[in-house]
Amino acid sequence: MYLAASTGRPYPLGSSPCAAGVNFALYSEHATSVTVCLYDSASDEAPAQLIRLEKRTGHVHHGLVHGLRPGQVYGYRVEGPWSPASGHRFDRRKILLDPYARAIARAPSWGPDSYSYEADEYPDPAALDRDPRFSGNAASAPLGIVTATVAAGGGFDRPGTSWSDTLIYEAHVRGLTKLHPDVAPELRGTFAGLASEPVLHHLCRLGVTAIELLPVQHHVDEHRLEKLGLTNYWGYQTLSYFAPEPTYSSVSGAGAVAEFRGMVRRFHESGIEVILDVVYNHTGELGHDGPTLSFRGIDNATYYRLQPCDKRRYMDLTGCGNTLNTGHPAVVQLVLDSLRYWVTQLGVDGFRFDLAASLGRRGGAFDPWSPLFSAIQQDPALHGIKLIAEPWDLAEGDACQLGRFPVEWSEWNCRFRDDVRRFWRGDSGLAPALATRLAGSSDLFDMRGRSPCASVNFVTAHDGFTLADLVSYTEKRNLANGESGRDGHDGNHSWNCGCEGPSSDEAVLALRERQQRNLLATLLLSLGVPMLTAGDEFGRTQSGNNNAYCQDNEVSWVDWSLAEGSPLVDFAAALASVRRSECSFRQGMYYDGEPDPVTGRKDVAWIRPDGAEIHDAGWSDPDLRSLGAVYRGSGAGRIALLLNPGKEPCDFVLPDGAWTLLVDTWTASARPVPHSGRRILVRGRSLALLRETP
Repeated sequence: MYLAASTGRPYPLGSSPCAAGVNFALYSEHATSVTVCLYDSASDEAPAQLIRLEKRTGHVHHGLVHGLRPGQVYGYRVEGPWSPASGHRFDRRKILLDPYARAIARAPSWGPDSYSYEADEYPDPAALDRDPRFSGNAASAPLGIVTATVAAGGGFDRPGTSWSDTLIYEAHVRGLTKLHPDVAPELRGTFAGLASEPVLHHLCRLGVTAIELLPVQHHVDEHRLEKLGLTNYWGYQTLSYFAPEPTYSSVSGAGAVAEFRGMVRRFHESGIEVILDVVYNHTGELGHDGPTLSFRGIDNATYYRLQPCDKRRYMDLTGCGNTLNTGHPAVVQLVLDSLRYWVTQLGVDGFRFDLAASLGRRGGAFDPWSPLFSAIQQDPALHGIKLIAEPWDLAEGDACQLGRFPVEWSEWNCRFRDDVRRFWRGDSGLAPALATRLAGSSDLFDMRGRSPCASVNFVTAHDGFTLADLVSYTEKRNLANGESGRDGHDGNHSWNCGCEGPSSDEAVLALRERQQRNLLATLLLSLGVPMLTAGDEFGRTQSGNNNAYCQDNEVSWVDWSLAEGSPLVDFAAALASVRRSECSFRQGMYYDGEPDPVTGRKDVAWIRPDGAEIHDAGWSDPDLRSLGAVYRGSGAGRIALLLNPGKEPCDFVLPDGAWTLLVDTWTASARPVPHSGRRILVRGRSLALLRETP
């Protein structure tokens, strides 16, 4: 039998165990009362006990329930006005997930009681009792678990890799290991399986220094997908910003937290940092007619951005129905508390912020010093943590804010992706843009005093074609997503190399393999921070699906049989080794093109195939397609990168000196081969990398 609740404390928010019991604290500015619903187990249809939090400090409702211990299953009932026209959607019959829950006891299940009531006014009690939409959701509500407090710091020995030495590998927890033959079957698709020896060995072989995980915070599936027999595989419908997704754990309940911590520790022991893809721009409660699971029922007008002319509707900068109100102090606190928790107690090394432009909007305009960005900037617990922005959202007119984020941030460089794709596709006039991307995209970042490391370079990501599909499909193949092929990007800048989809033509297959090598080499030999997408290093395919967000199956899972004896894996590993050994590709400053006072050599000189240096007027030459970059290099001498996107071979003239061929994408060679003479033939649609021999 539990003792009665005492007043407790307003901070920290969430459920906090102590010697006397568990303190509960919930922020809600507009609620009239808050009740803690205690369940004996997650399978129970109704709570065993209801305890009202009688004390309110400011807008925080709180109370200490004596006798409770970690492992307690709970939710909240929150009462307040039902007035959609004023932005309020309180429903006293719904049990809601604590936004600060550290672990999930039960995910929500779908039914008519999940949704918002659509009347303009709160119904009278008799109508409320008759309406099935107000029948309560005690049997299907999401529930949290009280977890034991973990000491800040957690004993993590972080790798602390500098940005200039970072190589990111973007992966999905389930997808990376679900089909891995060397991962124990019971661990496939879990945090423990992700950090198992076979996966770690592969990542270390590639030279990966950071793994960037698609969302691991607890998320929900849309009802629409459930009716189609699909799920939200990517996980971008977050419901809890503190709890690890329980389906990614090999153990249930609060054990998911310990398993996640163990995963991070094993990555750190292998010298690999852990970066989380986080979704603070919207929640899984979707639009105004979506489910009431947590934030909407706790304080809708606080947590969401509402349309100023019609507060029954949400501002939708995300394409998912709602936008989190990150301009509100309570929401800023929620995000900061969440970030600190993952860093200080779970050991995370960085974050990639989904649709980050929406986090910085004030009155519709983007502000790099918005309340959330400013709070992150000054938080000592987040100092030195890697911050990456997906620098766009769905705002009309100015969705892309590439290059405008604070100086401490790096950004996904979509211009790099598009320019590199178009260059190797053979589009004309791309030589100047390609040179700019190779040189760290100073046109985007240098004007704001940022370094080349502000550019996270990528050719593919989870969102879009895989590398193999990029060179095999001109048109997307998304019918399996249940949206009649309307979803996914249309402007992919892809090329099928002469045959759409699977082919048995040896010439087509050889060209596709070469194009993959060209794209990988350009990525890994560019100034900035490279990001590989899981499976691209051995030709993973999604059969042309460029928006596989709902494909929790073989479409999205990494097929490790492709890795067996794959020459592309060896090629990618060799490229990463070259990158590590050559500071010209990893330096933390832009090339200045000025001669060295001792050697007279420039840090980079751009050359035509005839060996002549390209000066200002030369960049406007419409016939300029093939080009080279000669880097000053480190102590071993100069480096020459020669690129020929054209169909025909191109004869390049090298600077005076003896040279060794390091990389040739025509032959898939990544082993040093001495080269004689100043001329070298770079075959059609290929590149070559050479080092001057002392």
